[in-house]
Amino acid sequence: MHPTPPEDTVLALPPPTVSPFCTLQVELAPVMDLGLGRYGQRRIVPIVGGRVTGRVSGTILHLGADWQSVAHDDVAELDARYVFETPDGALVEIVNTGYRYGPPEVMQRLASGAPTPPESYYMRSTARLESGHPDYRWLNRMVFVGTGARDASSVQIDLYSVG
Repeated sequence: MHPTPPEDTVLALPPPTVSPFCTLQVELAPVMDLGLGRYGQRRIVPIVGGRVTGRVSGTILHLGADWQSVAHDDVAELDARYVFETPDGALVEIVNTGYRYGPPEVMQRLASGAPTPPESYYMRSTARLESGHPDYRWLNRMVFVGTGARDASSVQIDLYSVG
């Protein structure tokens, strides 16, 4: 049996580090507006393709969507699920959740499809990559955080592994 440290003892844990992992260039179809739901404005953004580059690479398949809720304070809650295929045929699921918000005029500009500098709004996420392929199961044990940028027909997400 291990001795229990006194209740007032707090361990000094090292902070996590982040390392660049991959970039997701996600192609989008037009937004489908579902209207006002229980928790805000509901939107579906179909994911129709794209590519993944970095420590893993592949082609994003026409399979998935971002199911968004926009709250009363104009914060968009992002909930995207989609798949990419690696050059050697493995399928990798991506589940990416997070938030996007900014000043009203910036968000209106972004919604119109006009070029909008990514530093003018906040778009951050946590991601899970998962595969049953033996060569990619190591992804199942990793934690990722992301930063993103949106334009008229695509989104870029830079994922960082957390160590």
